[in-house]
Amino acid sequence: MTSTRTAATALVGLLAVAVAWGSSFPITRVVLREMTAAQFLAVRFAIAALVMLAVFHRAVRSLPRRVLVHGLLLGVLYGVAQLVQTVGLETTPASISGFITGLYVVLTPICAAILLRTPIGLRVWVGAAMATVGLGILALQDLSLGFGEIVTLISALLYALHIVGLGAWSTARQALGLSVVQIAACAVVSVIAAAPGGYTLPASGWTWVAIIYMALISGALAMFVQSWAQAHLAPSRAAIIMSTEPVWAATLAVIFIGEALTWRIVVGGSIMLAAMLLVELAPRSPTMPPGPEELPKLTG
Repeated sequence: MTSTRTAATALVGLLAVAVAWGSSFPITRVVLREMTAAQFLAVRFAIAALVMLAVFHRAVRSLPRRVLVHGLLLGVLYGVAQLVQTVGLETTPASISGFITGLYVVLTPICAAILLRTPIGLRVWVGAAMATVGLGILALQDLSLGFGEIVTLISALLYALHIVGLGAWSTARQALGLSVVQIAACAVVSVIAAAPGGYTLPASGWTWVAIIYMALISGALAMFVQSWAQAHLAPSRAAIIMSTEPVWAATLAVIFIGEALTWRIVVGGSIMLAAMLLVELAPRSPTMPPGPEELPKLTG
């Protein structure tokens, strides 16, 4: 049984993870002033992959070939999602990007229902309707979404498909090795995507610090803290904390890079956050893949 002190530590740790992931949105927005999306991701994931392979190579070597193939496929999907999301951030405020990306919480059970024929309840449909209304308030301009908002929404769909795949293919015993393989696949996807424009390393010390933070702190370390913390918390408590990620993204974007806190962000973001919580806290059927809060997240 988890002690009160351990549970409190887990709560603080999980909150720190949510803040770290939220911080990735404004940090990436600033880094993209110096590098393209593909160049940034190539350096970020190359660092993360090299470190994780050096530390956890035994976990990778122990994976069966079938699991390795699954990990590569999932890593490619996640790498494309990261690339699409980061391209969206080039033209979308970090505060808005955080909320739109968070829609993967709502899209995951819908994708599972379509692909795996798992039943979904009324809460999911209500959450999807609320998320649609929130998205409209948050991002619609003249009855249309901008390019950045559209590609960010596509990235949320790709993240949802990734979670469905993890739910179908991942086991607790193989989770660590599978995560390393996916990080390595993300690095390969990013390096290939950056090739046409050439490879550019960060020119400033601050950008190097930001990328290393994104690779190791907001990425690898956050994943391990999340995995430990959720072993000591009920999924419902974890879901509430993890769903604050877009709130932190918006808050930190307003404080540190001066983005405007508009009524659209407050109202639309609140509705989308409520939709995420409604879906996260819905009862799951035995055949439903794990929710986003129940799986190790690779990066923020």
